[in-house]
Amino acid sequence: MNPEKSYRYFDLIMAVFVTVLVVSNVASSAKIVDLRFSLFGVAMAFDAGTLLFPLSYIFGDILTEVYGYRRSRRVIWTGFFCLALASGVFALVGLLPGEATWQGYAGDAAYATVLGGMSSGGIVLGSLAGFWSGEFTNSFTLAKMKVLTNGRHLWARAIGITIVGELVDSSVFVTVACLFGVFPWSLFATLVLTNYLFKCAVEALMTPATYAVVNNLKRAEAEDFYDRETNFNPFVA
Repeated sequence: MNPEKSYRYFDLIMAVFVTVLVVSNVASSAKIVDLRFSLFGVAMAFDAGTLLFPLSYIFGDILTEVYGYRRSRRVIWTGFFCLALASGVFALVGLLPGEATWQGYAGDAAYATVLGGMSSGGIVLGSLAGFWSGEFTNSFTLAKMKVLTNGRHLWARAIGITIVGELVDSSVFVTVACLFGVFPWSLFATLVLTNYLFKCAVEALMTPATYAVVNNLKRAEAEDFYDRETNFNPFVA
């Protein structure tokens, strides 16, 4: 892949990817959803960002499949730093003194309760750790499998890497969030299992749409990159 080549849709996909990442973390901090049923004795409850977060993995699959690991690595780091910036802004807002009328109908306690995970860093640290490890695992595995299968069986690659990447992401995210007191340890198994199953289900259901987007992008961008000589170190440019 020519690093100087210009793509029509790459920047748009990166913008949506980053938006999904930041919004899902705000939603995760704001609410835990309870589906009112149990699976294997574990209540199906999850942080609200789980509704949106699987889309970031789908975009990750699309980026690696079409543009290659190197470009995907750039997007992952962009998302990482934008999420860190959002956390910093929420933390600064939390430290600033609140106006008297606002204190009366909302107040710092409400702000800390709803956005405490974002402003204190618990949700963000968990998400950054899970996102970083999960996305790079996802992108690396997809790139390697694409070369090994010579580009065939995208559905198997997409679902296979989801099983691995989402397990890493969900486990790391919930562990760090519990360590920082964002979620109680009593919800650890519930959140890990529900996050994992939900994210895998979403990606499996979205496989036809992923196929359509990937095929259309490959034609529109005249690109179908194979990472045969790629340096997979996540810390290089």
